[in-house]
Amino acid sequence: MSNILFSPTTLGPITLRNHIVMAPMTRSRAINNIPNDLMAEYYGQRSGAGLIITEGTSPSPNGLGYARIPGIFSKEQVEGWKKVTTAVHVKGSKIFVQLMHTGRISHKDNMPASAVIIAPSAIAAKGQMWTDKNGMQDQPIPKEMTKDDIIKTKDEFIIAAKNAIEAGFDGIELHSANGYLLDQFLNPGSNQRKDEYGGSIENRCRYILEVAEATVKAIGKEKTGIRLSPYGAFNDVQGFEETESEYSYLAEKLYTLGLIYIHLVDHSSMGAPKVELSTTQKIRENFKNTLILSGGYDKKRAEKDLQSGAGDLIAFGRPFISNPDLVSMLEKGVALSSPDMNTFYTPDEHGYTDYPLAS
Repeated sequence: MSNILFSPTTLGPITLRNHIVMAPMTRSRAINNIPNDLMAEYYGQRSGAGLIITEGTSPSPNGLGYARIPGIFSKEQVEGWKKVTTAVHVKGSKIFVQLMHTGRISHKDNMPASAVIIAPSAIAAKGQMWTDKNGMQDQPIPKEMTKDDIIKTKDEFIIAAKNAIEAGFDGIELHSANGYLLDQFLNPGSNQRKDEYGGSIENRCRYILEVAEATVKAIGKEKTGIRLSPYGAFNDVQGFEETESEYSYLAEKLYTLGLIYIHLVDHSSMGAPKVELSTTQKIRENFKNTLILSGGYDKKRAEKDLQSGAGDLIAFGRPFISNPDLVSMLEKGVALSSPDMNTFYTPDEHGYTDYPLAS
């Protein structure tokens, strides 16, 4: 049986050099929230992947919840991202930007003075948030989004998607996973609204679908993907009984809208509950475009899931941090280096662009 993982494939109209995706990972190197030369070097080093999905990138000042994460809402940010897309395209890879509005996972010390922490409901997430100014701080109570906030934030996603195309990205990924804003609407623990955006499965999915539909209209369905994390446990996400029904419904509606892919997260390898096989199967049945699988993959398991048809592309995360030429190393069977977790979110090149190439 032929090896699929390293063979070329397609994602809608674009050709990928292999079936390997570099998963989005926050690295906190965007000083003043502007992409820079160091980030261009980092992504360029990892361009052996068929598809790169960037770190979470805010469509709005209100979404800049973490220290030193990039945005894509200003001219300076668009110009900075052009350096990144050029570095990746020169080496033959494709790149999508992940649009991540952090919602209630935020702190005012990480945001511009005029920004507001917003969420579906005024419910604080448990836990603390790192700030460069004052160290670890408790998660604040967010402002419950008004109808005007909902419309304005949707418009910010649309503008960000258009900015992404201007910056040279091949497409965008809506981050509707891991307890950030769009996922906060999906979860009844963080969404206790009494209007048309809360309560039933259909209502909780409404905002995500509205944002997805508007993005498709703005830049095209072949340039719009989405990330989902059923059974996720990060950022005080609570489990709920209707998970399988909700994600089955959502997958069907996303397919109707024509999104190019669903990027399905299974973080059980990092301590989260495992995504139920029946849930994955229902998503697969209801969404017939590309399915990206991610979560603790190695070469053997990746090939197995591609051969079986469980997924169409496989995303690798942390191995890319300390192995810039991960694709080549996997193909040659070279032992992988382990990353230094102490430098995951520090501001300079150490633990970022200084991992050596194997070859």
